[in-house]
Amino acid sequence: MDIPLSTIAVVGLGTMGTGIAEILARAGREVVGIDISDTATAQAVTSLEASTARAVERGRLTEEERRTVLARFRTFSDLHAAAGADLVIEVVPESYETKQRIFRALDGIVGPSTILATGTNALSVTRLAADSAHPERVLGLHFFNPAPAMKLVEVVSSVLTAPRAVAAVTALAQELGKEPVAVGDRPGFVADGLLFGYLNQAASMYEAKYASREDIDAAMRLGCGLPMGPLALLDLIGVDTARTVLDAMYAASRDRLHAPAPVLRQLSQAGLTGRKSGRGFYTYEGPGSGTVVPDALTPADARTSADALIPADVLTSPDTGRPGRPQSPARPVRSVGVAGSGTMASGIAEVFAKAGFDVVLAARSPEKAADATARIAKSLARSVDKGRLTAEARDQALARITAAGSLDALAEVDLAVEAVAEDLEIKQELFATLDKVCRPGAVLATTTSSLPVVACARATSRPQDVIGMHFFNPAPAMKLVEVVRTVLTADDVHATARAVATAVRKHPVDCGDRAGFIVNALLFPYLNNAIKMVQEHYATLDDIDAAMKLGGGYPMGPFELLDVVGLDVSLAIERVLHREFRDPGLAPAPLLEHLVAAGCLGRKTGRGFREYARR
Repeated sequence: MDIPLSTIAVVGLGTMGTGIAEILARAGREVVGIDISDTATAQAVTSLEASTARAVERGRLTEEERRTVLARFRTFSDLHAAAGADLVIEVVPESYETKQRIFRALDGIVGPSTILATGTNALSVTRLAADSAHPERVLGLHFFNPAPAMKLVEVVSSVLTAPRAVAAVTALAQELGKEPVAVGDRPGFVADGLLFGYLNQAASMYEAKYASREDIDAAMRLGCGLPMGPLALLDLIGVDTARTVLDAMYAASRDRLHAPAPVLRQLSQAGLTGRKSGRGFYTYEGPGSGTVVPDALTPADARTSADALIPADVLTSPDTGRPGRPQSPARPVRSVGVAGSGTMASGIAEVFAKAGFDVVLAARSPEKAADATARIAKSLARSVDKGRLTAEARDQALARITAAGSLDALAEVDLAVEAVAEDLEIKQELFATLDKVCRPGAVLATTTSSLPVVACARATSRPQDVIGMHFFNPAPAMKLVEVVRTVLTADDVHATARAVATAVRKHPVDCGDRAGFIVNALLFPYLNNAIKMVQEHYATLDDIDAAMKLGGGYPMGPFELLDVVGLDVSLAIERVLHREFRDPGLAPAPLLEHLVAAGCLGRKTGRGFREYARR
């Protein structure tokens, strides 16, 4: 028998509670908004009035519909106003004591058939249910912020929850136009369970001064296509909220990846909780503002935009690329050599040729060099067909590329970029050859995504001239370049790599020579944790992918991405990270190892986590 949910009480009218109340009222429900703060209730009404007025201006509501929606929303300061509700959703601060007090009070107020839902994303639904007189009607209903815009709703069942209650709220979520995902009761559930470990690692990376806050955020936006960088997202969520979620996750998992980074405690205790306080990892115009303003870490004259072209003589510090003492002048680069003939090599050659550099593409044989050049010509032709490039610019770019079947052709280039197989012995052998072939003063760069750059440098007699320039695939489209400096890299070589990356309209970010650099060091533990969720039968591939796309705004779910990257490549990177950091939480998931051993490598083999049609 269906449970009617026509009247719904929302307890707690902060940002999330107000957003939930709005979507319920606009969906035709009678909404009882409850908050002990008169200010909060007044702000909730004002917020609903403003959002519905904008909807009228945009033609999404008529004025009559707006008046009806506003009439459905009534606010109170007393919990007894929930007496006639069919469903109560509490969205109060993440505190067992506060939530349990509300649930105990509701037991004496609402009817026996009323469903009680908690909006927690960190606390145990089972623990909250066990403290209720009717645990079978208690479940989790986790909306994502901002609730009107985000499609995902996690429906969380405890071992005590009645199936009828789950069915009723699932149907409600669907009526609201949301995508409900059924999950079990563990801290973080699916989306936050994966998201907060990643955010915590980003905070630790920043705290260790491995990279600047701007570079960490730019790397994840431009390298992974994420809507926000992790530190900006922590400020949006609230640093104190993130710490609470991580505390709960660590208590359950004892995984060091979930142990809150000390910087989160320091910021929380200082009241620097993010946007809501006006300052967190970044500084904002004021409390509640999303506009970042200059501060001591990023003065007003620093150009941090991903689209800014940074001239080679910009004032930067040698460690971070941020304003400070003058950086060493860059070496002049007019010609670029690219060693390799695969997709990455041809993509990088295309990037440099389009930017006006003379390019020598050196492969192992004339045939492979010709194949790579043909690949570039095909890519440029597609750009012309799509209107991104003129036919004249295409012809000019192709004319700048000289194909060669030997590394000897790189003798006079100013910059040699290695883009061969991700195998340290192969790269070291190549760098030993480049050391002999390339002229003195030439910069030697490796595009490795996970191997130690210094090991390549030590294969030469001039390690000071070697640096990492990690382009992302496909190189013509991806804007990010991780500039990886070793302890031996000369200042002017670092300046040259940054200047060249900017000249080809990429966004350089600085990082040190350690496994994974910025992007892979943050991305692959997240992917590994997603595999562990499936391995433990906590959630399905489809639900996890949906949760991260709908709840986190990710362009691809983790399993879609793993199959595209290749499970063998992913396993190799996981092993490098585990070997470097020696953290048990970074050990590759056994399921990943088993699939690779079985030859299920993703799209390239027709089967990975999913099966694909053979081409």
